[in-house]
Amino acid sequence: MKAAKISFRKRIALHLFKRFKKNEAKIHQLNYILWECTLRCNLNCLHCGSDCTKDATVKDMPIPDFLTALDQITPLVNPKHTMIVLTGGEVLVRQDIEMAGIELYKRGFPWGIVSNGMLLSEKRLNSLLNSGMRALTISLDGLEKSHNWLRNNPKSFDNALAAIRRAAKIEEIKFDVVTCVNRENYNELSELRDLLIESGVNEWRVFTIFPIGRAKENDRLQLNPEEFRGLFEFIKRTRKEGKILLNYGCEGFLGNYEKEVRDDFFFCRAGINVASVLADGSISACPNLRGNFV
Repeated sequence: MKAAKISFRKRIALHLFKRFKKNEAKIHQLNYILWECTLRCNLNCLHCGSDCTKDATVKDMPIPDFLTALDQITPLVNPKHTMIVLTGGEVLVRQDIEMAGIELYKRGFPWGIVSNGMLLSEKRLNSLLNSGMRALTISLDGLEKSHNWLRNNPKSFDNALAAIRRAAKIEEIKFDVVTCVNRENYNELSELRDLLIESGVNEWRVFTIFPIGRAKENDRLQLNPEEFRGLFEFIKRTRKEGKILLNYGCEGFLGNYEKEVRDDFFFCRAGINVASVLADGSISACPNLRGNFV
């Protein structure tokens, strides 16, 4: 696949954006803290970069430990401008998420979760909302057959779609769906888009899969160059249609597709505006740097 030349107009825009990035790095304002609150998971996904299991060897970090770390940096950040995102593993295998959410809410931090949707019943959703949750991301990785193949569970699609339809009705939260594109679901992206629109979803993000962890064991997870181009063309068409806001993930510079397949030029904010607390207590710039966490 031959790379297209970057237009003169886009080169000028990229030059100006380079200045913006330097200024952002200089200001160095922390806007997102991702807490990998567990490595346990109720699924056994083929693409899991963290190789999460039902009984992880790394114990869940106690909530007081995370809050203590957060309290230590609170004098340096504005809680109203710092989003806390709980990731895993699967966040909802923990039964104390609401307790953590209440404590974050008391401290003035907006917070949200990333989930596979398996455990997001109407009762649990209401419990999270009552604990102050303001953002939610749910994964849907294709139509029924391809999603269940990737998630390695025959009930995964039905549970995820039901959770998506519940969440799409909640106006007071920021909600989106994420999809890991692979060779099994590549040819059904149009149908998946229509399903999400029919389900009331307004925002959608798509990613491709890093070949690490379990993800390196299956070549069906990796797109070839022509499929990458086809994916970007699909995103461009969908964005022009305007029925759902579709963005490609933050996975590197895309040449002439910059600003065509996502809202902004590529800018990895890891270590600049984003920090992570991993399950073992270590600090990282971004959990994406070690695997697929959605």
